[in-house]
Amino acid sequence: MRLLPMLADGFVDLVLGSACVVCNRPGRPLCPGCRAALPADAVVRWPTPTPPGLAPPYAVGAYDGALRAMVLAHKERRVLALARPLGDLLGASVSAALEDARCPLPVPVVLVPVPSRPAAVRQRGHDPTFTMTRAAARRLVADGRPVTAVPVLRLRPGVVDQAGLDTRGRAANLAGSMAAPSAAVRRLGERFPHAHVVLCDDVLTTGATLREAQRALEVAGVPVLAAAVVGATQLRDRRPNFG
Repeated sequence: MRLLPMLADGFVDLVLGSACVVCNRPGRPLCPGCRAALPADAVVRWPTPTPPGLAPPYAVGAYDGALRAMVLAHKERRVLALARPLGDLLGASVSAALEDARCPLPVPVVLVPVPSRPAAVRQRGHDPTFTMTRAAARRLVADGRPVTAVPVLRLRPGVVDQAGLDTRGRAANLAGSMAAPSAAVRRLGERFPHAHVVLCDDVLTTGATLREAQRALEVAGVPVLAAAVVGATQLRDRRPNFG
Protein backbone atom coordinates (compact mmCIF):
# COMPACT_ATOMS: atom_id res chain seq x y z
CA MET A 1 0.00 0.00 0.00
CA ARG A 2 2.99 2.33 0.44
CA LEU A 3 3.35 2.34 -3.34
CA LEU A 4 0.25 4.54 -3.79
CA PRO A 5 1.53 7.48 -1.68
CA MET A 6 4.89 7.23 -3.43
CA LEU A 7 3.21 7.35 -6.85
CA ALA A 8 1.05 10.29 -5.70
CA ASP A 9 4.14 12.18 -4.51
CA GLY A 10 5.85 11.53 -7.82
CA PHE A 11 2.83 12.86 -9.71
CA VAL A 12 2.68 16.01 -7.55
CA ASP A 13 6.38 16.62 -8.06
CA LEU A 14 6.09 16.10 -11.81
CA VAL A 15 3.06 18.38 -12.24
CA LEU A 16 3.69 21.02 -9.57
CA GLY A 17 7.40 20.70 -8.88
CA SER A 18 6.77 20.64 -5.13
CA ALA A 19 8.82 19.02 -2.39
CA CYS A 20 8.67 18.46 1.35
CA VAL A 21 9.60 21.71 3.13
CA VAL A 22 11.43 19.75 5.82
CA CYS A 23 13.52 17.12 3.99
CA ASN A 24 13.13 18.32 0.37
CA ARG A 25 11.79 14.94 -0.75
CA PRO A 26 9.91 15.39 -4.06
CA GLY A 27 6.14 15.31 -3.73
CA ARG A 28 3.84 16.75 -1.10
CA PRO A 29 4.80 19.87 0.91
CA LEU A 30 5.04 17.65 4.00
CA CYS A 31 6.02 14.07 3.28
CA PRO A 32 4.52 11.18 5.30
CA GLY A 33 7.78 10.51 7.11
CA CYS A 34 8.26 14.09 8.27
CA ARG A 35 4.61 14.38 9.25
CA ALA A 36 4.81 11.20 11.33
CA ALA A 37 7.88 12.60 13.12
CA LEU A 38 6.10 15.79 14.25
CA PRO A 39 5.57 16.22 18.01
CA ALA A 40 2.16 15.16 19.28
CA ASP A 41 2.06 16.65 22.78
CA ALA A 42 2.33 20.21 24.07
CA VAL A 43 3.53 21.67 27.36
CA VAL A 44 3.72 25.10 28.96
CA ARG A 45 6.77 26.97 27.65
CA TRP A 46 7.36 30.22 29.53
CA PRO A 47 9.57 32.82 27.83
CA THR A 48 12.54 34.06 29.82
CA PRO A 49 11.95 36.66 31.17
CA THR A 50 8.17 36.26 31.27
CA PRO A 51 5.98 39.34 30.76
CA PRO A 52 4.11 39.84 34.06
CA GLY A 53 0.61 38.43 33.98
CA LEU A 54 1.04 36.37 30.81
CA ALA A 55 -1.48 33.53 30.53
CA PRO A 56 0.13 30.08 30.37
CA PRO A 57 1.61 29.63 26.86
CA TYR A 58 1.55 26.14 25.34
CA ALA A 59 3.69 24.88 22.44
CA VAL A 60 4.37 21.48 20.91
CA GLY A 61 8.10 22.10 20.58
CA ALA A 62 11.01 24.41 19.97
CA TYR A 63 10.85 26.75 17.00
CA ASP A 64 13.50 25.03 14.90
CA GLY A 65 13.84 22.14 12.48
CA ALA A 66 10.55 20.93 11.02
CA LEU A 67 8.35 23.37 12.95
CA ARG A 68 10.33 26.39 11.75
CA ALA A 69 10.41 25.14 8.16
CA MET A 70 6.64 24.61 8.15
CA VAL A 71 5.76 27.97 9.73
CA LEU A 72 8.01 29.91 7.36
CA ALA A 73 6.85 28.06 4.24
CA HIS A 74 3.20 28.61 5.15
CA LYS A 75 3.67 32.24 6.14
CA GLU A 76 6.22 33.58 3.67
CA ARG A 77 5.98 31.22 0.67
CA ARG A 78 2.22 30.68 0.82
CA VAL A 79 2.41 26.90 0.95
CA LEU A 80 -1.26 26.68 1.90
CA ALA A 81 -1.27 22.88 2.09
CA LEU A 82 0.60 23.24 5.40
CA ALA A 83 -2.37 24.94 7.07
CA ARG A 84 -3.88 21.62 8.10
CA PRO A 85 -0.78 20.03 9.70
CA LEU A 86 0.04 23.34 11.38
CA GLY A 87 -3.55 23.47 12.60
CA ASP A 88 -3.14 19.98 14.03
CA LEU A 89 -0.04 21.12 15.93
CA LEU A 90 -1.75 24.27 17.19
CA GLY A 91 -4.77 22.17 18.13
CA ALA A 92 -2.52 19.96 20.25
CA SER A 93 -1.36 23.06 22.14
CA VAL A 94 -4.96 24.17 22.69
CA SER A 95 -5.92 20.67 23.87
CA ALA A 96 -3.10 20.64 26.42
CA ALA A 97 -4.22 24.03 27.76
CA LEU A 98 -7.82 22.85 28.11
CA GLU A 99 -6.78 19.61 29.79
CA ASP A 100 -4.52 21.36 32.29
CA ALA A 101 -7.32 23.83 33.10
CA ARG A 102 -9.75 20.91 33.44
CA CYS A 103 -12.27 22.52 31.13
CA PRO A 104 -15.50 20.50 30.88
CA LEU A 105 -16.12 19.12 27.41
CA PRO A 106 -19.55 20.80 26.84
CA VAL A 107 -18.19 24.31 27.54
CA PRO A 108 -17.53 26.14 24.24
CA VAL A 109 -14.02 27.31 23.42
CA VAL A 110 -13.16 30.36 21.31
CA LEU A 111 -9.76 30.58 19.62
CA VAL A 112 -8.70 34.19 19.06
CA PRO A 113 -5.83 34.60 16.60
CA VAL A 114 -3.24 37.31 17.16
CA PRO A 115 -3.90 39.89 14.43
CA SER A 116 -1.48 40.29 11.55
CA ARG A 117 -0.42 43.64 10.12
CA PRO A 118 -2.75 44.49 7.20
CA ALA A 119 0.27 45.33 5.01
CA ALA A 120 1.75 41.90 5.71
CA VAL A 121 -1.54 40.18 4.88
CA ARG A 122 -1.74 42.06 1.57
CA GLN A 123 1.88 41.25 0.72
CA ARG A 124 1.52 37.55 1.55
CA GLY A 125 -1.91 37.20 -0.03
CA HIS A 126 -3.35 35.49 3.04
CA ASP A 127 -3.54 35.69 6.84
CA PRO A 128 -1.48 32.69 7.99
CA THR A 129 -2.29 33.01 11.70
CA PHE A 130 -6.05 33.09 11.17
CA THR A 131 -5.88 30.29 8.60
CA MET A 132 -3.91 28.10 11.01
CA THR A 133 -6.22 28.96 13.93
CA ARG A 134 -9.28 28.06 11.89
CA ALA A 135 -7.64 24.74 10.96
CA ALA A 136 -6.96 24.07 14.65
CA ALA A 137 -10.62 24.73 15.45
CA ARG A 138 -11.70 22.24 12.78
CA ARG A 139 -9.32 19.62 14.19
CA LEU A 140 -10.72 20.08 17.71
CA VAL A 141 -14.32 19.96 16.49
CA ALA A 142 -13.51 16.64 14.82
CA ASP A 143 -12.25 15.47 18.23
CA GLY A 144 -15.58 16.37 19.82
CA ARG A 145 -14.80 19.80 21.27
CA PRO A 146 -17.19 22.74 20.66
CA VAL A 147 -14.53 25.10 19.30
CA THR A 148 -14.63 28.05 16.90
CA ALA A 149 -12.08 30.60 15.68
CA VAL A 150 -13.09 34.26 15.93
CA PRO A 151 -10.78 37.13 14.82
CA VAL A 152 -11.80 39.61 17.52
CA LEU A 153 -8.62 41.67 17.79
CA ARG A 154 -7.55 44.61 15.62
CA LEU A 155 -4.09 46.14 15.18
CA ARG A 156 -3.54 49.89 15.20
CA PRO A 157 -1.54 51.57 12.41
CA GLY A 158 2.16 52.15 13.00
CA VAL A 159 3.17 48.71 14.26
CA VAL A 160 6.35 47.57 12.52
CA ASP A 161 7.65 44.09 11.75
CA GLN A 162 8.93 42.45 14.94
CA ALA A 163 11.82 40.68 13.22
CA GLY A 164 15.16 41.96 14.50
CA LEU A 165 13.73 43.70 17.58
CA ASP A 166 15.00 42.75 21.04
CA THR A 167 12.77 42.18 24.07
CA ARG A 168 12.46 45.88 24.91
CA GLY A 169 11.95 46.83 21.27
CA ARG A 170 9.16 44.30 20.84
CA ALA A 171 7.42 45.46 24.00
CA ALA A 172 7.65 49.13 22.96
CA ASN A 173 6.47 48.38 19.42
CA LEU A 174 3.42 46.50 20.68
CA ALA A 175 2.45 48.61 23.70
CA GLY A 176 -1.19 49.60 23.25
CA SER A 177 -1.15 48.28 19.70
CA MET A 178 -4.20 46.00 19.85
CA ALA A 179 -7.85 46.52 20.58
CA ALA A 180 -11.02 44.47 20.76
CA PRO A 181 -13.81 46.61 19.23
CA SER A 182 -16.90 46.76 21.44
CA ALA A 183 -19.18 45.52 18.65
CA ALA A 184 -17.03 42.44 18.10
CA VAL A 185 -16.87 41.74 21.83
CA ARG A 186 -20.64 42.11 22.14
CA ARG A 187 -21.23 39.65 19.32
CA LEU A 188 -18.76 37.25 20.89
CA GLY A 189 -20.60 37.42 24.21
CA GLU A 190 -23.96 36.87 22.55
CA ARG A 191 -22.79 33.81 20.61
CA PHE A 192 -20.61 32.26 23.35
CA PRO A 193 -21.67 33.67 26.74
CA HIS A 194 -19.69 31.18 28.85
CA ALA A 195 -16.84 30.27 26.52
CA HIS A 196 -13.21 29.77 27.42
CA VAL A 197 -10.91 31.96 25.32
CA VAL A 198 -7.50 30.80 24.10
CA LEU A 199 -5.13 33.13 22.24
CA CYS A 200 -3.41 31.63 19.19
CA ASP A 201 -0.21 32.51 17.32
CA ASP A 202 2.39 30.66 15.30
CA VAL A 203 5.52 31.34 17.37
CA LEU A 204 6.32 32.44 20.92
CA THR A 205 9.47 34.54 21.21
CA THR A 206 9.46 37.06 24.08
CA GLY A 207 5.77 36.80 24.93
CA ALA A 208 5.21 40.50 24.16
CA THR A 209 2.75 39.85 21.33
CA LEU A 210 0.63 37.41 23.33
CA ARG A 211 0.69 39.66 26.39
CA GLU A 212 -0.52 42.66 24.38
CA ALA A 213 -3.30 40.59 22.80
CA GLN A 214 -4.27 39.35 26.24
CA ARG A 215 -4.31 42.91 27.60
CA ALA A 216 -6.59 44.09 24.79
CA LEU A 217 -9.09 41.31 25.43
CA GLU A 218 -9.05 41.74 29.20
CA VAL A 219 -9.57 45.50 28.93
CA ALA A 220 -12.67 44.70 26.87
CA GLY A 221 -13.89 42.34 29.57
CA VAL A 222 -12.84 39.06 27.94
CA PRO A 223 -10.76 36.82 30.24
CA VAL A 224 -8.06 34.69 28.63
CA LEU A 225 -7.59 31.11 29.79
CA ALA A 226 -4.29 30.38 28.02
CA ALA A 227 -2.22 30.95 24.90
CA ALA A 228 -1.34 28.37 22.26
CA VAL A 229 1.40 28.41 19.62
CA VAL A 230 3.15 25.92 17.37
CA GLY A 231 6.76 26.59 18.39
CA ALA A 232 8.63 28.48 21.09
CA THR A 233 12.03 30.09 20.58
CA GLN A 234 14.99 30.64 22.88
CA LEU A 235 15.72 29.03 26.22
CA ARG A 236 12.57 28.16 28.14
CA ASP A 237 11.79 27.63 31.78
CA ARG A 238 8.87 25.51 32.95
CA ARG A 239 7.96 28.17 35.54
CA PRO A 240 7.34 31.91 35.09
CA ASN A 241 10.16 34.27 35.97
CA PHE A 242 9.01 37.75 36.92
CA GLY A 243 12.37 38.91 38.17
